[in-house]
Amino acid sequence: MAAVAVNGAKLGTASQAYLESRAMSDTKVLISDLCRQFYNLGWVSGTGGSITIKVHDDSVPKPQQLVVMSPSGVQKERMLPEDMYVLSPNGSILSTPSPKPYPHKPPKCSDCGPLFMKITHMEMIKGIQGHGYYDELVVPIIENTAHEYELTESLAKAIEAYPKTTAVLVRNHGIYIWGDSWISAKTQAECYHYLFDAAIKLNQLGLDPSTPIHGPIQNVKGVLGSGIHRNISVNAGTAASDNKSDPAQRCIVLDIEGTTTPISFVTDVLFPYARNNVGRHLSATYDTAETQDDIKLLRSQVQDDLEKGVVGSVPIPLDDVGKEGVIAALVANVESMIKADRKITALKQLQGHIWRTGYEKKELEGVVFEDVPEALKKWHDSGIKVYIYSSGSRLAQRLVFGNSNYGDLREYLSGFFDTTVGNKRESSSYAEIVQSVGVDKPSQVLFVTDVFQEAVAAKEAGNELPVLPHPSRENIKCNQVYKPSYQQPGHVTST
Repeated sequence: MAAVAVNGAKLGTASQAYLESRAMSDTKVLISDLCRQFYNLGWVSGTGGSITIKVHDDSVPKPQQLVVMSPSGVQKERMLPEDMYVLSPNGSILSTPSPKPYPHKPPKCSDCGPLFMKITHMEMIKGIQGHGYYDELVVPIIENTAHEYELTESLAKAIEAYPKTTAVLVRNHGIYIWGDSWISAKTQAECYHYLFDAAIKLNQLGLDPSTPIHGPIQNVKGVLGSGIHRNISVNAGTAASDNKSDPAQRCIVLDIEGTTTPISFVTDVLFPYARNNVGRHLSATYDTAETQDDIKLLRSQVQDDLEKGVVGSVPIPLDDVGKEGVIAALVANVESMIKADRKITALKQLQGHIWRTGYEKKELEGVVFEDVPEALKKWHDSGIKVYIYSSGSRLAQRLVFGNSNYGDLREYLSGFFDTTVGNKRESSSYAEIVQSVGVDKPSQVLFVTDVFQEAVAAKEAGNELPVLPHPSRENIKCNQVYKPSYQQPGHVTST
């Protein structure tokens, strides 16, 4: 076994074992999974974007821990663990991925007096390391260069000038974000994404994101941006003063996760419950027609995943090998799908059945924001039909609203849509919903979501779109549109 040089010194065969360790393998898999997720979020495209993670091993001192880096010039949605570079702590290359045949581009190792932007008094600031709601978040902005390695000096100066920062924006390039762990870095990336989007929308509305009250930048009347009006004076959450439906807005379609319900409820409660109980559920219900249908769907999905080389996919044996073998393979695939947060019907259908058992046993209770029940009731009483469209199965949706922390809210809902009508980021899905809810034209449907790509797809189908108003939620018409925050109460009644 060959010795490996780190920081210019040969550390012996132990380092070779480190290179071949489970921690190294898991880190490579993690980066390929994150690259795929970031691609699906729209954060990276083409050959842009890179992720770097230190390989944690308790037996290796932190300064000597090796680094895994995603390559440049490789499509992020197709990245595999074997595509990764392994670097020493001083940046020298220890392991290089093999080139792939045409039409793949050969992988290459990424090269990896400031301005700044300010944001304050927004809920998501609490997700940024070392910051609270009342703090002012300052993100340095530096100028771009032809080569990334030329950014080193200006990056260092920006970090020195703003020691609390965990991100630096590079003009006309992108953003560098870091954290104590990959979870911290990923969480902060999500929070920065929200905060930057909110700041842009506030600015487009003539509002200042850097002041506590987010007041107007200047006294502007009339239309700002893309048909967004500032002179609006109708109470939030009401369709009209006479309690009758506005004929221009006959239906409202709501997303769940991040819109009516905290994302934390889904990620910290529902997903872990499904993951921890999938084996028990399959064992207890294996011979039922419902579970056999779930297994049939999963077999089809896994076969497709295997053909596409999806990381984490495990072949599911035939029934003749025995129930235990089939269930073990199913559990492995489901755990991988949940970890990757995949929006696929086979997974969502099974999760719905697992969650139903949890609600029946009172082990689960649905969660909605405190203003949701009032908003649903007002819309219902005003004659506006309200529907739900979520990547979760229709059963899972009914369970959340039927067993919520505010009681059974299903009486205010006219129907449920899931991914059987199509992917939430495809305009055809919203066109299908328009056909189903019985309106004369797509613009009579208001779609409310916290995901920009979903809003774009709805816009392409002719639906009304989310726009972020003043956070006070005052002076907003019901037929104006709101892009909600996903941790702050008051998401739905702002429409």
